[in-house]
Amino acid sequence: MNQEKLITLAKAVIENEAKAIEALSDRIDEDFFKACSIMHACHGRIVVMGMGKSGHIGGKIAATLASTGSPAFFVHPGEASHGDMGMITQSDVVLAFSNSGETDEISTLLPLIKRKNVPLIALTGNVNSSLARAATVHIDVSVEKEACPLGLAPTTSTTAALAMGDALAIALLESKGFTADDFALSHPGGQLGRRLLLKVDDIMHSGTTIPKVSNSAMLSEALMEMTRKGLGMTTVVDTSENLLGIFTDGDLRRVLDHGDVNVHNIKVTDVMTSPCKKAELGMLAVETLRIMDQYKINSLPVVDAQGQVVGAMNMHDLLKAGVV
Repeated sequence: MNQEKLITLAKAVIENEAKAIEALSDRIDEDFFKACSIMHACHGRIVVMGMGKSGHIGGKIAATLASTGSPAFFVHPGEASHGDMGMITQSDVVLAFSNSGETDEISTLLPLIKRKNVPLIALTGNVNSSLARAATVHIDVSVEKEACPLGLAPTTSTTAALAMGDALAIALLESKGFTADDFALSHPGGQLGRRLLLKVDDIMHSGTTIPKVSNSAMLSEALMEMTRKGLGMTTVVDTSENLLGIFTDGDLRRVLDHGDVNVHNIKVTDVMTSPCKKAELGMLAVETLRIMDQYKINSLPVVDAQGQVVGAMNMHDLLKAGVV
């Protein structure tokens, strides 16, 4: 293997595909807008089709559409000829991918799609193809050449189709007012879902597990409370449970740095951090992570709208919940 030759070839592939994607921007025009309008008005599902490598691209675009507020699914054109056409209703829109625009399996379906009176949006590399002519809207995704040195393997053409499909999906996302909360509901599993859905209320320590001492407590009492609850801190509250401050492991180190200290003679209010950073009920857990990162702290009290302490959490809770 020749290292220099392979690196040169790989760079040429990237440059070729980047050039092809850049050329697509000139094709975001009235037809693109019409395609978005048709899909936006769809009361059913966006049915995506494609064969071979175009099928793989179509499957990815169907998944992207579905996860960004435009219900969609992929139908294999070969299977559609053997019963799966029944999955397409008059409320749907068909989105077909074919570089040549002459894919036999899709061409066979064109009269049936027309008979169902279903809008057909086609993304092809041939504006004069059968598929392009039959489409309600055609979007040109042609490329000058494939990145494959033989000019055979679908490479640049599939990249261009993928980019245009993503452009359609994101344009629909914007037009539908799709929000981060909507996105989270489509992605409840994994770290992404946890970061977008999980709230402080779901992971905080509450009730008797909250480290808490009154403003009359001595430092020794605060240390015992920190030891019992194991969060590396304790909240300090008044008689109405309002948050006055927080005492942490870091505060303890700073107290000890001042020399001889009798923990039985110092009130916790004399050495606590006040005012302190805090989380609020209903806050996304990922927001507390940002606070902890920004201020280099590991624990936060949680308060309600009245400022009363209702919970506590630390970085370990975020780690266990999969937010980090």
